[in-house]
Amino acid sequence: VSEGSRAACVSRRSMEILQANGVDEAFLAQALPWTHGTSYYREHEVFRLAMPHSAGERFYPMANLQQNMFESLLVERAQALGVEIRWRSKVVGVRQGQNRDENAGAGVPRAHGGDDGGDAVELDIDTPEGVYTVRARFVIAADGARSELRRLMNLKLNGESHEGRYLIADIRMASTYPTERRAWFDPKSNPGKSVLVHKMARDMWRIDYALDADDDEDVEMQQARVKARIQLHLDVIGETTPWTLDWIRLYKAHCLCLDKYRHGNVFFIGDAAHLVPIFGVRGMNSSMADANNLGWKLAAVLQGDAPDALLDSYSPERRAATFDVFANAAKSTRFMTPPTRGYTLLRDAALQLAVTEDFARQWINPRQSAPYDYVASALTTPDEEAFACGARPGAPLTCVKLADGSYLTDYVGDGFTLLVFGDSGVSEGLRASLQQDNNVSRSAPTNGFDDAVQQRLQVAPVVRHIDDAAAMRACGAVSGSAYLIRPDGHVCARWRQVAHAKVHAAMERVLANTRRIGRN
Repeated sequence: VSEGSRAACVSRRSMEILQANGVDEAFLAQALPWTHGTSYYREHEVFRLAMPHSAGERFYPMANLQQNMFESLLVERAQALGVEIRWRSKVVGVRQGQNRDENAGAGVPRAHGGDDGGDAVELDIDTPEGVYTVRARFVIAADGARSELRRLMNLKLNGESHEGRYLIADIRMASTYPTERRAWFDPKSNPGKSVLVHKMARDMWRIDYALDADDDEDVEMQQARVKARIQLHLDVIGETTPWTLDWIRLYKAHCLCLDKYRHGNVFFIGDAAHLVPIFGVRGMNSSMADANNLGWKLAAVLQGDAPDALLDSYSPERRAATFDVFANAAKSTRFMTPPTRGYTLLRDAALQLAVTEDFARQWINPRQSAPYDYVASALTTPDEEAFACGARPGAPLTCVKLADGSYLTDYVGDGFTLLVFGDSGVSEGLRASLQQDNNVSRSAPTNGFDDAVQQRLQVAPVVRHIDDAAAMRACGAVSGSAYLIRPDGHVCARWRQVAHAKVHAAMERVLANTRRIGRN
């Protein structure tokens, strides 16, 4: 696993993804939850972040756990599920049979024949015992910011890189200060620039401080220099607890991504697909959303429940989410590390005003990570009637606490789920009629998808009856309303008054008509 804290803040939505995959209890046993943050201009408090949280929430808005510890939990869970993990391995070659995209993998030779046909992907793997070849129908490139698969396939990240640089350090310090995000602008320890401090698990603290444009990186990375700068800031904020330096690295903010996240049968995910600024804790959280999006689609195709074209929806859905991250994180980045004199003047004016003026304090809001809504996705069925509240189509289902102590999301299974509110008779009728739709031959699971719209559903959603006042209020539901939920927890469609034909059409939109999705 990785070294150091790297990504350290996990959002509420990411914790919901962990819960759906059986990792939440192990994560929460070590993570430090938090709801607040404080921003300072010199010695003045100028903004108090208060993220929404109530007793009815299953998870806190944020929880801190350094990436190396988090990765260890994921390794343990993967091994418990029977996943084979091969360590000390490196991809040194990639070949695809038929490129779905003529621009993908330029210069990559065709694969040899075999059971997987021309669409198979071959990877050459270098190990201490030598090089061997593995063949797969699909490959997920999750190999990080310096992706070797991206290099081997001659793919480039496009976008912009920001000028500001940060030095990130982990220190071990048994301080009792509460868990929250703290940011200082123009402190005595780093005049004209900024410093961030986060508390993490096992008495570890994460300190990020901005460097000057002309600072020598080799000098700044020297341990004596790092220790002196950290001690100066601890002195400024009145922290007297003894500490030791554990890990350091340099960081530069980027807004870069691939033009497409699918190239043939190779899918790029996480930092291999996109690099986003750390401000607003969006990097690891958006990567987890990538996995959550792609995983169920691969399963649907491999199980014969959907055509291969469903996989084409991964790139437009997650690239739209990436650009949403760019829009918000770039604002935070320009505030934390102004790229020009003009931006510096605006930032300093906002900070000075915030010392005495309430209206200026919202300008300092760090814009924490928020889940992306797939409202514009080809898989999403728009509302036909207005709802007063609740998760709109494309958004993650609201995690509402029910009267019996359970949560609405507990009723969502691994496949598609139809939540029907109020009238149990409606639930039973839909359950029977949708099951009839599911009675199709599975001998050739993908045949016919590209030739004609199926008259029956290849897979039917599981119907769950919800008779809870709090859930109905939160979802804007009345008796007979329904929400159709995708396997990744996002709302696929919803109706004020559900009917079998409406559910059938929404499911077809995802599982049969995905051949219409553009490969963008």
